Amino acid sequence: MDLTLTATLKPLRDWLLREHSGTVCPDRLRVIADELAALSARGLPGAVVELGTFCGAMALWVRSVLDALDEQDREIHVYDSFQGMPAPSAEDSDHLAPGELRSSPDDVRSTHATWGRPAPVIHQGWFDESLPSKLPDAIAFAYLDGDFYGSTLTGLTHCVPRLLPGGVLLVDDYADTAVNPKAWDGLPGVKRACDTYFGTASPMTVVVGEGDLALGRYEKPGSAE
Repeated sequence: MDLTLTATLKPLRDWLLREHSGTVCPDRLRVIADELAALSARGLPGAVVELGTFCGAMALWVRSVLDALDEQDREIHVYDSFQGMPAPSAEDSDHLAPGELRSSPDDVRSTHATWGRPAPVIHQGWFDESLPSKLPDAIAFAYLDGDFYGSTLTGLTHCVPRLLPGGVLLVDDYADTAVNPKAWDGLPGVKRACDTYFGTASPMTVVVGEGDLALGRYEKPGSAE
């Protein structure tokens, strides 16, 4: 990413790493900024979506990066039950308990107001309730942070078909330790859901960071032209 842009965003980056260390890390912030800069450079239209937003820290970073790229008009849509985590399935670990990570739409608005940024379009409800009818038809970039097998699979099912050719989907907590042994593997249902959706010849690639980043990347085939 451009060094000038990075310097402009440094105060926000430092604040996010200090105040929202449970949901953001330097690797995630860097990767997302680079992806947004790349889609802007390619002139790819479409909305940005975040599936699983919690208090909106990552959505604030996305908004701020887009604004710095003169992409103020690009819409951001976020989706969350705002009821905390559902019950884990047999495909999941017990790392997160039902009801954990509960937040509210006002938390998302407050996070953005702290930095004078407009809040995203907020869609409240479980993924299987909101995604079928409330996802934009044309998505340029998606960040899927579903944590569990069922939420991740639902996100993939509804998001991937709406990605524009050349659009990118990042899946948080995607841990392929065969490729990246240092990736954190506390939420195994995420990769299992990706394997179920894409099959054995998965187009997912592993994003490696400086730390224990667990992140998968999918790019929709086809030209962005």
